Amino acid sequence: MTSWLPSLITATPEEGYDLAVKLSRVAIKMTQPDAAVRDRLRPEYAEDAKSLIAVSQVIATHFATISAANHYWRDPS
Repeated sequence: MTSWLPSLITATPEEGYDLAVKLSRVAIKMTQPDAAVRDRLRPEYAEDAKSLIAVSQVIATHFATISAANHYWRDPS
């Protein structure tokens, strides 16, 4: 079985941010595995400023963790 998250190590901050978004999306899918329910709920939070800010906060928390794992970014050389 291949892990969907083999490492928090990324080459760049941009890749780290993309990983933070992925972590957030996977958490939603694990919390609510029914795609139909997620699709039905999406319009409710898609236009709710407080919900969108909450999503940003979750992504920021994941990004902080990934940044620390990458020593706030590794020397590329």
